[in-house]
Amino acid sequence: MNSRPAPFDEIDRKIITTLMANARTSFAEIGAAVGLSATAVKRRVDRLRETGVITGFTATVEPSALGWSTEAYVEVYCEGAAPPRRLAEVVRNHPEITAAMTVTGGADALLHVRATDVEHFENVLERIRTEPFIRKTISYMVLSHLLPESPEAGATHPAPNNPSGDASDLR
Repeated sequence: MNSRPAPFDEIDRKIITTLMANARTSFAEIGAAVGLSATAVKRRVDRLRETGVITGFTATVEPSALGWSTEAYVEVYCEGAAPPRRLAEVVRNHPEITAAMTVTGGADALLHVRATDVEHFENVLERIRTEPFIRKTISYMVLSHLLPESPEAGATHPAPNNPSGDASDLR
């Protein structure tokens, strides 16, 4: 990846907006919408990828189709100052955690968890709580998505094949 700043103009913004809406849009279709040839669009997309503006292409999938019927956000509170690197190691051990970030405020981290059902979610929560530096967690179950077209409403990888919630099946 090239670290030099790239020129970024309104046409680039339109190309990115189109690809964010549908990454399978052809260069010819994008070109027709922005007034460029397909070849010129491809050159711009290649440049945007090369400079790290576009980091990849993905499919958004209906979570329930993959077995994710339960979703929650979990605030994590740590004893002392748990370094983000240590938190990252922990969350990588739980395939049900689809996003994790350190945050400001009272909590140390916020986790986005998807599970097959409430029992599976409870199992995940108990495994998270066994970490010696985690003092407490507060969970918020998602009831509905007010912006169903947002990336948070979709999934980018399948649920683990684990209807029983048994931790040994997840590793």
